[in-house]
Amino acid sequence: MSNENPEHSEAGVYRVKGQSFNRDTNYIEDRILDEPGAEWPVEAGRYRLVVARACPWAHRTTIVRRLLGLEDAISMGICGPTHDKLSWTFDLDPDGLDPVLQIPRIRDAYLKRFPDYPRGITVPAIVDVPSGGVVTNNFPQITLDFSTQWTRFHRDGAPDLYPEALRDEMEEVMRPIYTEVNNGVYRCGFAGDQDAYDSAYDRLFAQLDVLEDRLQGQRYLMGDHITEADIRLFTTLVRFDPVYHGHFKANRSKLSEMPALWGYARDLFQTPGFGDTVDFVQIKQHYYIVHTDINPTQIVPKGPDLRNWLTKHGREELGGSPFGDGTPPGPVAKGEEVTEGNGVPVAA
Repeated sequence: MSNENPEHSEAGVYRVKGQSFNRDTNYIEDRILDEPGAEWPVEAGRYRLVVARACPWAHRTTIVRRLLGLEDAISMGICGPTHDKLSWTFDLDPDGLDPVLQIPRIRDAYLKRFPDYPRGITVPAIVDVPSGGVVTNNFPQITLDFSTQWTRFHRDGAPDLYPEALRDEMEEVMRPIYTEVNNGVYRCGFAGDQDAYDSAYDRLFAQLDVLEDRLQGQRYLMGDHITEADIRLFTTLVRFDPVYHGHFKANRSKLSEMPALWGYARDLFQTPGFGDTVDFVQIKQHYYIVHTDINPTQIVPKGPDLRNWLTKHGREELGGSPFGDGTPPGPVAKGEEVTEGNGVPVAA
């Protein structure tokens, strides 16, 4: 895939004028494993997850970490919603430095390990705190490893987000969610010409229609309980009306005009671990300020009114429960709360 003209460092986004959108998927594939002799062994307190609340790919990791109760085992650094051509920065922290890594940019952790790192500087990334170098930025594997390799540190009552009996079916469900929906909105927004946009638009809404049909008869993508598949879809759905519908021209329908998907998204949003990780203000700031070729004025829209995220969804009638035999996570860890007013107003 081309790595010309990097637009921003959200899990490797690139566009070449006059062509279809390409995503650089050549990630650092090292894994943190709970097995003897692992180069990067599972070890509480050793690693720091670096995210940006604006980024949908990083958002997956914040949800999974919270649902599984890994806050005490894996610390989290939060970049600001905007960045320059070099990388995401820790501009929300005092003195602009991550308080654990003591660096101003996530780029510094990449260069600490790979001085000539040639690819996109992306979030999420896991950093080895003792060495200060990035271990991995392979976002799809990070969340699966949280579920399968960090089990010793899961909270009591943590859900099984990657059930072994469902994995083959889950992979079939998640594959088009990634190619057609998660990546599809970017394919619309970063299309290099009309034909590329038209094709991306058709593919996106064809898959959303498939998901709309699937969710009419069951509460979650895999049945009665939440799984990794729901998390991967949610992070795109929650950004759809505030950003993708207008900014990326994914405008056949708003999410709120697709009944099953809209009810499903609200059901998840109102589940602990999902809505309490959403920062709508930072999400809008990122897309509308950083993408200057799409939005040269950098004006961030005031709308839409997001209080409808707290309205009744009625999905309980389909049966099931989000956590199965498990329990919901407790309160958000101190210091990781979404800033008051940056999510949905309480008085919905």
